[in-house]
Amino acid sequence: MNDTYRKERLNYLIATDYGTPADFSRATGVHKSRVSQMAGDTEPFGEAAARNLAHKAGMDANWFNTNLPTPKEAAKGLKISQQFTTRKSAEGIYRHRAADVRSDITQPIEHPVSEFEIPAFLRKDDSDTQSSNIVINQYDVGGGMGNGRLLLNEQPGVIRKWEVDRKWLDANVPNYTSISNLSIVTGFGPSMRPMFNPGDPLLVDRGIRSVTHDGIYFFRIGDEGYIKIIQRVPSFDGTQMILRIISKNTDYPAFDISPKAADFEILALVLTVWKSDHN
Repeated sequence: MNDTYRKERLNYLIATDYGTPADFSRATGVHKSRVSQMAGDTEPFGEAAARNLAHKAGMDANWFNTNLPTPKEAAKGLKISQQFTTRKSAEGIYRHRAADVRSDITQPIEHPVSEFEIPAFLRKDDSDTQSSNIVINQYDVGGGMGNGRLLLNEQPGVIRKWEVDRKWLDANVPNYTSISNLSIVTGFGPSMRPMFNPGDPLLVDRGIRSVTHDGIYFFRIGDEGYIKIIQRVPSFDGTQMILRIISKNTDYPAFDISPKAADFEILALVLTVWKSDHN
């Protein structure tokens, strides 16, 4: 899940179980300024911070990435948070609870419930769900790239789409933000060998648009696309975090970039790759 989703969940948790950010701060021991940062729109609310906060609140470590009930909802016997039962009831909860949340906390963004994907372990295991076909299309390199197409150098053709069933998706891709955010990128260039080769299929999640943890990301610098390992490391003076861009192929040296660089943009997180064997 992305920062926006986790922030919405945090705001909902505060409103539903605690009433005010101050009460939440007292109950969890997290300073109220830090609560404001995590729930507001100026600072990230990353995966590590979400897991740590869930631990302090006595909840499942992955709570902020799911639609599990809050502790008070669970005490009432609910299996799924009321926030996502129906759009009408969710909107009613947002309107009712918003007055209880202090103005220094950003209010939740209202979304249709259909935008939120139920995690695999909460999905109903029935034949209709398991047999439904899912089309995963090629990443659109011409969409949202400003004045032109994204350049993917040394790409030997493209994979247009995959069609899979839900059983395959659950078995091979356990974590993703939503099915609609899944895309295929055809491997390009030799910089990530031996992890994958040019022409190999990569499954990416377009719902991840920031580097909250080390991983393999699809990103652009200017109009050129890259797939690299990205690590978050402190700057030389220790005043900020920078991103270290690393290739698996040691012929390509690592380099650093600021996450705030004007021409830098995270496009997706690489979830999994399939490596071809040409021997």
